[in-house]
Amino acid sequence: MQRSGMLSIWFFIGLLLLAYGLLILGTGLAEWSSPPPTVRADLHAPVWWGMLLIAMGAFYTFRFAPKRGKQGKP
Repeated sequence: MQRSGMLSIWFFIGLLLLAYGLLILGTGLAEWSSPPPTVRADLHAPVWWGMLLIAMGAFYTFRFAPKRGKQGKP
């Protein structure tokens, strides 16, 4: 039930997940050489969560991307 000219909300959610995933992954990679003094820092959770968010964001972004070349019908 999508009207012509409207974008799916899932497309924007995918973009947000991609952006957050890139930020978290970048932070995790920066912390890799000197992990913070927290419990189980050796697991590098930000790296794993960043990759998970990037994968989910890529799926939603490409799955619900606006179709190019498709003519809107009234």
